[in-house]
Amino acid sequence: MSTPVSLDPSVDHRILELVAVGDDGVCSTDLAAGPWTFDGVPGYGPGSSMGDVIPTGSPRQGELPAAYREADEADLEARIVAARETLGDRVVVLGHFYQREEVVRHADYVGDSYQLAVAAKRHPEAEAIVFCGVHFMAETADLLSGPEQAVILPNLAAGCSMADMADIDQVEECWEQLAEVLGPLDVPDADGLLPVIPVTYMNSSAAIKGFVGRNGGIVCTSSNARTVLEWAFARGRRVLFFPDQHLGRNTAKEMGVALDRMPMWNPHRPLGGSSAETLVDSRVILWHGFCSVHRRFTTAQIDRARAEHPGVRVIVHPECPMEVVDAADEAGSTAYIREAIEAATEPTVFAIGTEINLVRRLAAQHPQHEIFCLDPVVCPCSTMYRIHPGYLAWVLEELVAGRTVNRIEVPSAVADPARVALERMLAARP
Repeated sequence: MSTPVSLDPSVDHRILELVAVGDDGVCSTDLAAGPWTFDGVPGYGPGSSMGDVIPTGSPRQGELPAAYREADEADLEARIVAARETLGDRVVVLGHFYQREEVVRHADYVGDSYQLAVAAKRHPEAEAIVFCGVHFMAETADLLSGPEQAVILPNLAAGCSMADMADIDQVEECWEQLAEVLGPLDVPDADGLLPVIPVTYMNSSAAIKGFVGRNGGIVCTSSNARTVLEWAFARGRRVLFFPDQHLGRNTAKEMGVALDRMPMWNPHRPLGGSSAETLVDSRVILWHGFCSVHRRFTTAQIDRARAEHPGVRVIVHPECPMEVVDAADEAGSTAYIREAIEAATEPTVFAIGTEINLVRRLAAQHPQHEIFCLDPVVCPCSTMYRIHPGYLAWVLEELVAGRTVNRIEVPSAVADPARVALERMLAARP
Protein backbone atom coordinates (compact mmCIF):
# COMPACT_ATOMS: atom_id res chain seq x y z
CA MET A 1 0.00 0.00 0.00
CA SER A 2 1.07 3.59 -0.62
CA THR A 3 1.88 6.06 2.16
CA PRO A 4 -1.32 7.36 3.80
CA VAL A 5 -2.42 10.76 2.53
CA SER A 6 -4.98 13.18 3.87
CA LEU A 7 -8.32 12.91 2.07
CA ASP A 8 -11.01 15.57 1.98
CA PRO A 9 -14.14 13.77 3.23
CA SER A 10 -16.46 16.11 1.34
CA VAL A 11 -18.31 14.49 -1.57
CA ASP A 12 -19.59 17.97 -2.46
CA HIS A 13 -16.05 19.18 -3.06
CA ARG A 14 -15.28 16.12 -5.17
CA ILE A 15 -18.38 16.64 -7.32
CA LEU A 16 -17.47 20.29 -7.92
CA GLU A 17 -13.94 19.25 -8.93
CA LEU A 18 -15.22 16.66 -11.41
CA VAL A 19 -17.84 18.96 -12.93
CA ALA A 20 -15.35 21.84 -13.25
CA VAL A 21 -13.03 19.79 -15.47
CA GLY A 22 -15.79 18.07 -17.43
CA ASP A 23 -15.04 14.67 -15.94
CA ASP A 24 -17.75 12.05 -16.48
CA GLY A 25 -17.04 10.47 -13.09
CA VAL A 26 -20.26 11.91 -11.66
CA CYS A 27 -23.71 10.53 -12.56
CA SER A 28 -25.28 13.98 -12.99
CA THR A 29 -23.71 17.40 -13.32
CA ASP A 30 -26.85 18.76 -11.62
CA LEU A 31 -25.35 17.52 -8.35
CA ALA A 32 -23.08 20.56 -8.45
CA ALA A 33 -26.11 22.84 -8.04
CA GLY A 34 -27.78 23.68 -4.76
CA PRO A 35 -30.65 21.28 -4.04
CA TRP A 36 -33.08 24.23 -3.77
CA THR A 37 -32.80 24.34 -7.57
CA PHE A 38 -35.02 21.24 -7.63
CA ASP A 39 -37.48 22.02 -4.82
CA GLY A 40 -40.16 23.15 -7.25
CA VAL A 41 -39.60 20.29 -9.68
CA PRO A 42 -41.38 16.91 -9.34
CA GLY A 43 -38.90 14.09 -8.75
CA TYR A 44 -36.31 12.89 -6.28
CA GLY A 45 -33.60 15.13 -7.69
CA PRO A 46 -30.18 14.30 -9.17
CA GLY A 47 -28.32 11.25 -7.92
CA SER A 48 -29.05 7.56 -7.68
CA SER A 49 -32.86 7.90 -7.64
CA MET A 50 -33.17 10.42 -10.50
CA GLY A 51 -34.67 7.73 -12.76
CA ASP A 52 -37.28 6.60 -10.21
CA VAL A 53 -40.87 7.79 -10.53
CA ILE A 54 -42.00 9.81 -7.55
CA PRO A 55 -45.61 9.32 -6.39
CA THR A 56 -48.11 12.07 -7.08
CA GLY A 57 -48.61 14.24 -4.04
CA SER A 58 -45.20 13.61 -2.49
CA PRO A 59 -44.08 16.37 -0.08
CA ARG A 60 -42.49 19.43 -1.66
CA GLN A 61 -40.24 21.95 0.00
CA GLY A 62 -41.16 25.63 -0.17
CA GLU A 63 -38.64 28.17 -1.33
CA LEU A 64 -35.57 28.48 0.87
CA PRO A 65 -34.94 32.18 1.65
CA ALA A 66 -32.30 33.80 -0.55
CA ALA A 67 -30.01 34.53 2.40
CA TYR A 68 -29.40 30.80 2.75
CA ARG A 69 -29.26 30.01 -0.95
CA GLU A 70 -26.66 32.70 -1.57
CA ALA A 71 -24.47 32.13 1.51
CA ASP A 72 -21.13 30.40 1.04
CA GLU A 73 -19.96 27.34 2.95
CA ALA A 74 -18.09 29.32 5.62
CA ASP A 75 -21.03 31.65 6.27
CA LEU A 76 -23.47 28.76 6.65
CA GLU A 77 -21.03 27.00 8.96
CA ALA A 78 -20.82 30.09 11.19
CA ARG A 79 -24.61 30.56 11.25
CA ILE A 80 -25.23 26.92 12.20
CA VAL A 81 -22.63 27.05 14.98
CA ALA A 82 -24.07 30.30 16.35
CA ALA A 83 -27.65 28.99 16.30
CA ARG A 84 -26.62 25.79 18.02
CA GLU A 85 -24.83 27.73 20.76
CA THR A 86 -27.93 29.84 21.33
CA LEU A 87 -30.29 26.85 21.41
CA GLY A 88 -28.06 24.68 23.60
CA ASP A 89 -29.74 21.54 24.95
CA ARG A 90 -33.11 22.63 23.60
CA VAL A 91 -32.26 20.98 20.27
CA VAL A 92 -30.67 17.69 19.24
CA VAL A 93 -29.31 17.33 15.70
CA LEU A 94 -29.23 13.84 14.21
CA GLY A 95 -27.27 13.02 11.05
CA HIS A 96 -27.52 9.89 8.94
CA PHE A 97 -24.34 8.19 7.68
CA TYR A 98 -25.29 9.09 4.11
CA GLN A 99 -25.52 12.83 4.73
CA ARG A 100 -22.93 15.15 3.22
CA GLU A 101 -19.91 16.02 5.37
CA GLU A 102 -20.95 19.68 5.62
CA VAL A 103 -24.10 18.54 7.48
CA VAL A 104 -22.95 15.65 9.68
CA ARG A 105 -20.16 17.69 11.23
CA HIS A 106 -22.92 19.56 13.11
CA ALA A 107 -24.74 16.43 14.32
CA ASP A 108 -24.84 15.37 17.96
CA TYR A 109 -25.24 11.80 16.74
CA VAL A 110 -24.32 10.16 13.45
CA GLY A 111 -25.72 6.72 12.65
CA ASP A 112 -28.15 4.64 10.64
CA SER A 113 -31.91 5.15 10.79
CA TYR A 114 -32.38 2.78 13.75
CA GLN A 115 -29.48 4.17 15.78
CA LEU A 116 -30.73 7.71 15.26
CA ALA A 117 -34.29 6.81 16.25
CA VAL A 118 -32.92 5.34 19.49
CA ALA A 119 -30.85 8.49 20.02
CA ALA A 120 -33.99 10.60 19.62
CA LYS A 121 -35.75 8.51 22.27
CA ARG A 122 -32.89 9.11 24.73
CA HIS A 123 -33.32 12.90 24.76
CA PRO A 124 -36.71 13.69 26.28
CA GLU A 125 -35.34 17.04 27.47
CA ALA A 126 -34.89 18.38 23.94
CA GLU A 127 -37.68 20.62 22.66
CA ALA A 128 -36.78 19.91 19.04
CA ILE A 129 -35.09 17.09 17.15
CA VAL A 130 -33.63 18.15 13.83
CA PHE A 131 -33.34 15.00 11.73
CA CYS A 132 -30.84 15.29 8.88
CA GLY A 133 -31.99 12.26 6.96
CA VAL A 134 -35.11 11.40 4.97
CA HIS A 135 -38.85 11.47 5.61
CA PHE A 136 -39.42 7.94 6.96
CA MET A 137 -36.58 8.43 9.45
CA ALA A 138 -38.11 11.62 10.80
CA GLU A 139 -41.46 9.80 11.09
CA THR A 140 -39.80 7.05 13.13
CA ALA A 141 -38.18 9.64 15.39
CA ASP A 142 -41.60 11.21 15.90
CA LEU A 143 -43.03 7.80 16.83
CA LEU A 144 -40.36 7.20 19.47
CA SER A 145 -39.98 10.72 20.87
CA GLY A 146 -42.26 12.51 23.32
CA PRO A 147 -45.53 14.14 22.17
CA GLU A 148 -44.28 17.58 23.19
CA GLN A 149 -41.10 17.26 21.12
CA ALA A 150 -40.99 18.64 17.58
CA VAL A 151 -39.23 16.50 14.96
CA ILE A 152 -37.99 18.66 12.10
CA LEU A 153 -36.90 17.57 8.62
CA PRO A 154 -34.80 20.40 7.11
CA ASN A 155 -36.05 19.72 3.58
CA LEU A 156 -39.50 18.18 3.13
CA ALA A 157 -38.49 16.92 -0.32
CA ALA A 158 -36.03 14.50 1.28
CA GLY A 159 -38.06 11.35 0.72
CA CYS A 160 -36.99 7.80 -0.15
CA SER A 161 -37.73 6.12 -3.46
CA MET A 162 -37.55 2.64 -1.93
CA ALA A 163 -40.01 3.52 0.84
CA ASP A 164 -42.31 4.96 -1.82
CA MET A 165 -42.29 1.65 -3.72
CA ALA A 166 -44.71 0.16 -1.16
CA ASP A 167 -47.63 2.47 -0.49
CA ILE A 168 -50.38 1.61 1.95
CA ASP A 169 -53.09 1.07 -0.67
CA GLN A 170 -50.93 -1.43 -2.55
CA VAL A 171 -50.05 -3.29 0.64
CA GLU A 172 -53.69 -3.46 1.78
CA GLU A 173 -54.64 -4.83 -1.66
CA CYS A 174 -51.87 -7.41 -1.45
CA TRP A 175 -53.12 -8.50 1.98
CA GLU A 176 -56.63 -8.97 0.64
CA GLN A 177 -55.39 -11.06 -2.30
CA LEU A 178 -53.29 -13.22 0.00
CA ALA A 179 -56.37 -13.86 2.16
CA GLU A 180 -58.22 -15.10 -0.93
CA VAL A 181 -55.45 -17.64 -1.53
CA LEU A 182 -54.38 -18.55 2.03
CA GLY A 183 -57.64 -18.14 3.90
CA PRO A 184 -58.27 -15.86 6.91
CA LEU A 185 -54.90 -14.36 7.80
CA ASP A 186 -55.70 -13.92 11.50
CA VAL A 187 -56.56 -17.59 12.11
CA PRO A 188 -53.67 -19.88 13.19
CA ASP A 189 -53.37 -23.46 11.95
CA ALA A 190 -53.18 -26.62 14.07
CA ASP A 191 -49.55 -25.78 14.94
CA GLY A 192 -50.48 -22.31 16.11
CA LEU A 193 -48.92 -20.61 13.08
CA LEU A 194 -50.59 -17.82 11.14
CA PRO A 195 -50.68 -18.04 7.33
CA VAL A 196 -48.36 -15.05 6.88
CA ILE A 197 -46.52 -12.50 9.03
CA PRO A 198 -45.85 -9.04 7.55
CA VAL A 199 -42.31 -7.74 8.04
CA THR A 200 -41.32 -4.26 6.94
CA TYR A 201 -37.85 -2.85 6.67
CA MET A 202 -37.24 0.30 8.69
CA ASN A 203 -37.04 2.08 5.32
CA SER A 204 -40.81 2.38 4.99
CA SER A 205 -43.50 4.91 5.76
CA ALA A 206 -45.23 5.20 9.13
CA ALA A 207 -48.41 4.01 7.40
CA ILE A 208 -46.70 0.75 6.43
CA LYS A 209 -45.34 0.31 9.94
CA GLY A 210 -48.84 0.88 11.25
CA PHE A 211 -50.22 -1.78 8.89
CA VAL A 212 -47.61 -4.22 10.15
CA GLY A 213 -48.42 -3.43 13.78
CA ARG A 214 -52.15 -4.00 13.19
CA ASN A 215 -51.55 -7.36 11.54
CA GLY A 216 -49.22 -9.08 13.97
CA GLY A 217 -46.01 -8.07 12.21
CA ILE A 218 -42.72 -6.45 13.01
CA VAL A 219 -40.12 -3.96 11.73
CA CYS A 220 -36.53 -4.93 10.89
CA THR A 221 -33.25 -3.19 10.15
CA SER A 222 -30.34 -4.35 8.02
CA SER A 223 -28.49 -5.35 11.18
CA ASN A 224 -31.25 -7.46 12.76
CA ALA A 225 -33.10 -8.82 9.71
CA ARG A 226 -32.18 -12.44 10.47
CA THR A 227 -33.35 -12.18 14.08
CA VAL A 228 -36.63 -10.62 12.93
CA LEU A 229 -37.23 -13.30 10.29
CA GLU A 230 -36.63 -15.97 12.92
CA TRP A 231 -39.20 -14.19 15.12
CA ALA A 232 -41.67 -14.16 12.22
CA PHE A 233 -41.13 -17.82 11.26
CA ALA A 234 -41.84 -18.79 14.88
CA ARG A 235 -45.28 -17.25 14.43
CA GLY A 236 -46.19 -17.80 10.80
CA ARG A 237 -45.91 -20.22 7.86
CA ARG A 238 -44.51 -17.52 5.61
CA VAL A 239 -43.41 -13.90 5.60
CA LEU A 240 -44.49 -10.97 3.45
CA PHE A 241 -41.33 -8.82 3.30
CA PHE A 242 -41.31 -5.24 2.06
CA PRO A 243 -40.27 -2.92 0.60
CA ASP A 244 -36.70 -4.09 -0.20
CA GLN A 245 -36.58 -7.37 -2.09
CA HIS A 246 -32.79 -7.62 -1.85
CA LEU A 247 -32.50 -7.44 1.94
CA GLY A 248 -35.31 -9.99 2.24
CA ARG A 249 -33.82 -12.35 -0.33
CA ASN A 250 -30.25 -12.12 0.94
CA THR A 251 -31.28 -12.67 4.55
CA ALA A 252 -33.66 -15.56 3.86
CA LYS A 253 -31.14 -17.24 1.53
CA GLU A 254 -28.51 -17.09 4.27
CA MET A 255 -31.05 -18.80 6.56
CA GLY A 256 -31.47 -21.66 4.07
CA VAL A 257 -34.71 -20.65 2.36
CA ALA A 258 -34.69 -21.87 -1.24
CA LEU A 259 -34.92 -19.22 -3.94
CA ASP A 260 -37.89 -20.96 -5.57
CA ARG A 261 -39.82 -20.43 -2.35
CA MET A 262 -39.27 -16.66 -2.45
CA PRO A 263 -41.63 -15.36 -5.14
CA MET A 264 -41.70 -11.67 -6.01
CA TRP A 265 -44.86 -9.64 -5.42
CA ASN A 266 -45.38 -7.07 -8.15
CA PRO A 267 -48.22 -4.82 -6.92
CA HIS A 268 -49.26 -4.02 -10.48
CA ARG A 269 -50.17 -7.65 -11.31
CA PRO A 270 -52.88 -10.01 -10.03
CA LEU A 271 -51.51 -12.14 -7.17
CA GLY A 272 -48.30 -10.16 -7.55
CA GLY A 273 -47.51 -12.00 -10.77
CA SER A 274 -47.41 -15.46 -9.15
CA SER A 275 -49.79 -18.40 -9.18
CA ALA A 276 -51.87 -19.37 -6.16
CA GLU A 277 -49.85 -22.58 -5.90
CA THR A 278 -46.57 -20.65 -5.79
CA LEU A 279 -47.85 -18.43 -3.02
CA VAL A 280 -49.11 -21.41 -1.00
CA ASP A 281 -45.68 -23.06 -1.31
CA SER A 282 -43.78 -19.88 -0.49
CA ARG A 283 -41.77 -19.11 2.62
CA VAL A 284 -40.93 -15.46 1.90
CA ILE A 285 -42.97 -13.25 -0.42
CA LEU A 286 -40.71 -10.42 -1.58
CA TRP A 287 -42.09 -7.01 -2.46
CA HIS A 288 -40.87 -5.58 -5.76
CA GLY A 289 -38.82 -2.75 -4.23
CA PHE A 290 -35.14 -1.83 -4.12
CA CYS A 291 -32.63 0.82 -3.12
CA SER A 292 -31.38 2.80 -6.10
CA VAL A 293 -28.03 3.45 -4.40
CA HIS A 294 -27.27 -0.21 -3.81
CA ARG A 295 -28.68 -1.39 -7.12
CA ARG A 296 -25.77 0.42 -8.80
CA PHE A 297 -23.25 -2.13 -7.51
CA THR A 298 -22.32 -5.02 -9.80
CA THR A 299 -20.21 -8.15 -9.90
CA ALA A 300 -18.16 -6.55 -12.69
CA GLN A 301 -17.14 -3.83 -10.24
CA ILE A 302 -16.04 -6.49 -7.76
CA ASP A 303 -14.06 -8.31 -10.48
CA ARG A 304 -12.33 -5.06 -11.38
CA ALA A 305 -11.50 -4.31 -7.74
CA ARG A 306 -9.96 -7.78 -7.30
CA ALA A 307 -7.96 -7.44 -10.52
CA GLU A 308 -6.59 -4.01 -9.64
CA HIS A 309 -6.11 -4.67 -5.90
CA PRO A 310 -5.09 -8.29 -5.20
CA GLY A 311 -6.12 -9.22 -1.68
CA VAL A 312 -8.78 -6.51 -1.51
CA ARG A 313 -11.48 -7.01 1.12
CA VAL A 314 -14.91 -6.45 -0.44
CA ILE A 315 -17.76 -5.54 1.90
CA VAL A 316 -21.22 -4.64 0.62
CA HIS A 317 -24.55 -3.69 2.11
CA PRO A 318 -27.28 -6.39 2.09
CA GLU A 319 -29.53 -4.06 0.07
CA CYS A 320 -27.28 -4.95 -2.89
CA PRO A 321 -28.52 -7.55 -5.41
CA MET A 322 -27.95 -11.18 -4.43
CA GLU A 323 -25.23 -11.82 -7.00
CA VAL A 324 -23.23 -8.87 -5.63
CA VAL A 325 -23.60 -10.07 -2.04
CA ASP A 326 -22.55 -13.58 -3.11
CA ALA A 327 -19.46 -12.24 -4.91
CA ALA A 328 -18.36 -10.06 -1.97
CA ASP A 329 -16.25 -11.25 0.94
CA GLU A 330 -18.75 -9.92 3.46
CA ALA A 331 -22.12 -8.21 3.62
CA GLY A 332 -23.48 -6.15 6.46
CA SER A 333 -25.21 -3.02 7.64
CA THR A 334 -23.56 0.39 7.70
CA ALA A 335 -22.67 -0.25 11.34
CA TYR A 336 -21.08 -3.58 10.35
CA ILE A 337 -19.04 -1.91 7.62
CA ARG A 338 -17.77 0.78 9.97
CA GLU A 339 -16.91 -1.72 12.69
CA ALA A 340 -15.10 -4.02 10.24
CA ILE A 341 -12.87 -1.17 9.09
CA GLU A 342 -12.26 0.06 12.64
CA ALA A 343 -11.30 -3.48 13.74
CA ALA A 344 -8.68 -3.99 11.00
CA THR A 345 -5.30 -3.79 12.76
CA GLU A 346 -3.12 -4.02 9.63
CA PRO A 347 -3.24 -1.66 6.64
CA THR A 348 -5.90 -3.11 4.35
CA VAL A 349 -7.47 -2.32 1.00
CA PHE A 350 -11.27 -2.15 1.31
CA ALA A 351 -13.73 -1.97 -1.58
CA ILE A 352 -17.09 -0.90 -0.16
CA GLY A 353 -20.53 -1.25 -1.70
CA THR A 354 -22.64 1.43 -0.06
CA GLU A 355 -23.39 5.16 -0.34
CA ILE A 356 -20.45 7.36 -1.33
CA ASN A 357 -20.72 9.90 1.52
CA LEU A 358 -20.12 7.18 4.10
CA VAL A 359 -17.36 5.53 2.06
CA ARG A 360 -15.45 8.77 1.53
CA ARG A 361 -15.82 9.72 5.21
CA LEU A 362 -14.46 6.32 6.28
CA ALA A 363 -11.53 6.73 3.90
CA ALA A 364 -10.72 10.11 5.44
CA GLN A 365 -11.07 8.80 8.99
CA HIS A 366 -8.83 5.76 8.36
CA PRO A 367 -5.88 6.89 6.22
CA GLN A 368 -3.89 3.80 7.23
CA HIS A 369 -6.21 1.83 4.95
CA GLU A 370 -7.03 2.27 1.28
CA ILE A 371 -10.81 2.55 1.15
CA PHE A 372 -12.77 3.15 -2.03
CA CYS A 373 -16.32 2.79 -3.35
CA LEU A 374 -16.96 -0.12 -5.69
CA ASP A 375 -18.88 2.19 -8.02
CA PRO A 376 -16.30 4.42 -9.75
CA VAL A 377 -19.00 6.98 -10.59
CA VAL A 378 -19.85 9.47 -7.85
CA CYS A 379 -23.62 9.10 -7.46
CA PRO A 380 -24.93 9.93 -3.98
CA CYS A 381 -28.38 9.16 -2.64
CA SER A 382 -30.69 11.66 -4.35
CA THR A 383 -32.84 12.31 -1.31
CA MET A 384 -30.08 12.51 1.30
CA TYR A 385 -28.56 15.10 -1.04
CA ARG A 386 -31.65 17.30 -0.58
CA ILE A 387 -30.46 18.15 2.96
CA HIS A 388 -27.92 20.96 2.65
CA PRO A 389 -26.29 23.24 5.26
CA GLY A 390 -28.52 26.03 3.97
CA TYR A 391 -31.66 24.19 5.12
CA LEU A 392 -30.04 23.22 8.42
CA ALA A 393 -29.10 26.86 9.12
CA TRP A 394 -32.64 27.94 8.20
CA VAL A 395 -34.52 25.54 10.52
CA LEU A 396 -32.12 26.25 13.40
CA GLU A 397 -32.41 30.02 13.05
CA GLU A 398 -36.18 29.69 12.86
CA LEU A 399 -36.06 27.85 16.21
CA VAL A 400 -33.93 30.66 17.64
CA ALA A 401 -36.66 33.06 16.51
CA GLY A 402 -39.32 30.94 18.22
CA ARG A 403 -40.73 29.38 15.05
CA THR A 404 -40.93 25.69 14.22
CA VAL A 405 -40.87 24.86 10.52
CA ASN A 406 -41.03 21.54 8.65
CA ARG A 407 -42.38 19.60 11.61
CA ILE A 408 -43.07 15.92 10.94
CA GLU A 409 -46.07 14.53 12.83
CA VAL A 410 -47.57 11.05 12.52
CA PRO A 411 -51.36 10.89 13.20
CA SER A 412 -52.23 8.86 16.30
CA ALA A 413 -54.33 6.37 14.30
CA VAL A 414 -51.16 5.42 12.44
CA ALA A 415 -48.67 6.06 15.24
CA ASP A 416 -50.17 3.69 17.82
CA PRO A 417 -49.96 0.46 15.75
CA ALA A 418 -46.65 1.58 14.23
CA ARG A 419 -45.17 1.83 17.73
CA VAL A 420 -46.36 -1.71 18.41
CA ALA A 421 -44.39 -2.97 15.41
CA LEU A 422 -41.31 -1.01 16.47
CA GLU A 423 -41.52 -2.26 20.07
CA ARG A 424 -41.70 -5.84 18.80
CA MET A 425 -38.47 -5.19 16.91
CA LEU A 426 -36.80 -3.68 19.98
CA ALA A 427 -37.83 -6.72 22.03
CA ALA A 428 -36.60 -9.29 19.49
CA ARG A 429 -33.27 -10.83 20.43
CA PRO A 430 -31.02 -13.34 18.58
